[in-house]
Amino acid sequence: MMGLIIIGMILVLLAVFLVAIYNNLVQLRQRVQNSWAQVDVQLKRRYDLIPNLVNAVKGYAQHEKSTLETVTQARNMAINAGNLQEQMQAENMLSSALRSLFAVAEAYPELKANTNFLQLQAELSDTESKIAFSRQFYNDTVQKFNTKIELFPNNLVAGMLGFAMVDYFTLQGEPDARQAVKVDF
Repeated sequence: MMGLIIIGMILVLLAVFLVAIYNNLVQLRQRVQNSWAQVDVQLKRRYDLIPNLVNAVKGYAQHEKSTLETVTQARNMAINAGNLQEQMQAENMLSSALRSLFAVAEAYPELKANTNFLQLQAELSDTESKIAFSRQFYNDTVQKFNTKIELFPNNLVAGMLGFAMVDYFTLQGEPDARQAVKVDF
């Protein structure tokens, strides 16, 4: 009889332990999803600012059509990205296109002095800072989640219950994404 009680207590403790691991993994997964949602909010703000910025530049830089088209195309790709990986790639492309747009704007003193352009540039710069912070928070949260999944005995529970590693938001796919923009006229 005492043996059954001990076995029963061990099973109850094991069940409590497994439930605690599961609940912790669920909590971290929710934090990852929430942190990505925060990145998404800032990206949507960026998408809303870009057409206004492009229109402000159009009036001054008519012959820079390819740069403006690249920014618009990159924005559309980012908006229409189907999954997280596509979103990351599109965002990296959009960041690169925006750097090129601001480099072009440097060649037009009257544009750089335009109040509307300056305001849009400041708003976009503020948004870019918020995106960078949100990306960092997302990556920190992903790191905690991925670490928890890999630690023993969590890895056993995570594997049985379908928890999978999450990708970091990195600069990938564009070899020049880490380079300064070069402008040649």
